[in-house]
Formats: sequence, C-alpha cells, structure tokens
Amino acid sequence: MVNKNMKKILSGIPASPGKAEGIAKTVFNPEEAINEITENDILVTPMTDPNFVVAMIKAKGIITDFGGMLCHAALVARELGKPCIVGTKNATKVIQNGQKILMDGTKGEIYIFEEENYDFR
Repeated sequence: MVNKNMKKILSGIPASPGKAEGIAKTVFNPEEAINEITENDILVTPMTDPNFVVAMIKAKGIITDFGGMLCHAALVARELGKPCIVGTKNATKVIQNGQKILMDGTKGEIYIFEEENYDFR
C-alpha cells in the first residue's frame, strides 16, 4: 500500500501483477544473483535469461531495465506468480542496492520508502 512515507521513483511495463516490498538487490550476472538474492529481496537487473531462474525463484519480485511482455523475466515471473516490472530503462542506475522499495507489478510503478526505519515484517 502506497503511503506518505513513499516516493515514486520509476515506472516500466507491468509484466506480472502483484505487489512486493523488500530490499533491492542490483545484480549484473547470474552468479551474482544466485549468491546475493534472498527471500526478502527484489531482484533488479538489466535483463534475465535461464541462468537467473534460481535467483528469480528466491526473489520477492523482479525489475529489469530492458524487455517487454514476452521477455524472459516477464514469462518466468508470471509462471512463478511473482510481480515483475520490465522495460524501466534505468532501474539498475536509479535504484540503489539495499534500498527499501515497493514494486507494483500491476501498475508498473516502483516506490522508495523515505522513512529510514521501515520494517517489512
């Protein structure tokens, strides 16, 4: 749920519906993704391929710089039932690693939490 402590920072193509709150993990290759992503994280990457699937299964949601409704990230996210936003153009540059974010895969919108001590539990 969007509230006054949140600020919209990006939008993209809503590729798989749903909302996810978590810690953004910006990664650039599958090995890094597999080693870095946990169940509390949102995967932020330029694009995905089959080597990212293990990390995609663990992640709460997926955000990519490139892609459309039929790209790998969108198809896998829909199969996994996870929110996904693709085609943001610059998520890996705008979203800071470790930042607390909310993603809305239904609207294609990404928000940051401005309150420093927000707790996802």
